Amino acid sequence: MGRAFEFRKARKMKRWSAMAKTFTRIGKDIVMAVKDGGPSTESNSKLRAVIQNAKAANMPKENIERAIKKASDKSSENFKEILFEGYGPYGIAIIIETASDNNKRTVANVRSHFNKSGGSLGTAGSVEFMFDRVCNFKIETDIDVEELELELIDFGVDEIIKDDDGFLIYSSFENYGIIQKELESRKIDIITSEFERIPKQLKDLSREKKEEVNILIEKIEEDDDVQNVFNNML
Repeated sequence: MGRAFEFRKARKMKRWSAMAKTFTRIGKDIVMAVKDGGPSTESNSKLRAVIQNAKAANMPKENIERAIKKASDKSSENFKEILFEGYGPYGIAIIIETASDNNKRTVANVRSHFNKSGGSLGTAGSVEFMFDRVCNFKIETDIDVEELELELIDFGVDEIIKDDDGFLIYSSFENYGIIQKELESRKIDIITSEFERIPKQLKDLSREKKEEVNILIEKIEEDDDVQNVFNNML
C-alpha cells in the first residue's frame, strides 16, 4: 500500500484529539487563507480547501463565517507560518509547523520543550531533508479508482489508496493546486486535503524510549501556536 499509507496509519491523527484545539487550528488556517487570497471561495482555492477540512471536522458554520469575517478586517492580526526542526531524545528527527502572531513567544516555547526533554532545536535544513513533503486529498467517488489513478498520473498523482471511508490521493507538495483544480473540474467531491511530511526512513526504539519521545511530542502538540508535528519514529 505504500510508505505514505503505513506512515499515516502509524500516526493516525493523534494531534486532533481535542475538538476545541482542532477548531482553533482550522480557524488560523482560515485567517491565513483569507489574508492570502481574499474571502471569496470562488476565487480562493486555498480557502475552499480549508473550509472542506472544517466541515469534515464538524466545525460549526458560524465559527467558519466568524473566522472569515475576522480575517477580512484589515486591523486583525495575521499569523506567520514558522517551521522548526530539531532532534528529540535518541536522535528522533522532529519537524514542527507553527502559525503565530508572536514569533518570539513561539521560538521560546519550542526551544523550552526541546531543552526540557533532553532534545535540541536545530537550524533551518538540519532535519527537513529527511522528510518528503506530500499532499493528499480524501475523496468519495463511484468512478473506477484504478482508471482514475491512470488518468491522474499526468497531473502528478503518485498513488490512490483505500482509506476507512473513502480514497486517499497522494502526490508531491508541488502538485497540490493542479490536482485540486482537476478534481474540482471532474466534479469529484474533496472531503479533506492536507500536507504531510513523510520520513524517508523510520527509526525504531524500545517501548520505554518511544514513551519518552511521545511525551515531548505531546507537549509540543499542546502548544497553541503549533499546527502540525512530524517525526521519523516507527
